[in-house]
Amino acid sequence: MAASVKELNKRVITSFLLILLLIFTIKVSFFLFIVLFFTFCEIFYEFYYILNKIFKKHKLKLYLNLIFFLFYLTLCILIIWSNLNSKNDLNIIQIFLIISICVATDIGGYIFGNIFKGKKLTKISPKKTYSGMIGSYISSLIVSYVFFNNYFTIENLFIISLVISSVSQIGDLSISYLKRKSKMKDTGKILPGHGGLLDRFDGLILAVPFGYLFLNIL
Repeated sequence: MAASVKELNKRVITSFLLILLLIFTIKVSFFLFIVLFFTFCEIFYEFYYILNKIFKKHKLKLYLNLIFFLFYLTLCILIIWSNLNSKNDLNIIQIFLIISICVATDIGGYIFGNIFKGKKLTKISPKKTYSGMIGSYISSLIVSYVFFNNYFTIENLFIISLVISSVSQIGDLSISYLKRKSKMKDTGKILPGHGGLLDRFDGLILAVPFGYLFLNIL
């Protein structure tokens, strides 16, 4: 139980610092650039390290997967950069909505999964349960409503939370699958006691481009 509380504290602190950092960088564009550039380089390196273990003897597959991830990660970073630097408040709100849903998905899933436990969701990640999945949806809907109900209708927030939370969970499971294939526990060691940036932002990376596109279509 103590280990679960300790892990939860790590997730909450990391998420809080991420949101605090983004709020600060809205006012300081140069600092935002430095943070996003460093994040981009570190996450790409961690992803390369995983794939290199999986496709060590299949260089073509390694390079093709790296090219695809490079494109997607670049798109994700550019969306965050352009929207946080936008003079349109709605663009900033959309990015914070996506990030908030991803954070709530991660923390809510962890809390519900540890409290209610139950049947495992998939063999890919033994710690993922159906109760955790349901908790992710509930927490993401609560957070999105509490903080963003002035900007979106409850109907839209329900749909947005459901879609973005689902994509975030898929991103989390995807990296869990790759770590399992490469026999790695963490993607890196840059966050003491947490692992790598990819460990913490796996769901967010997939959710930002998809969520931004979905919000602009909705």
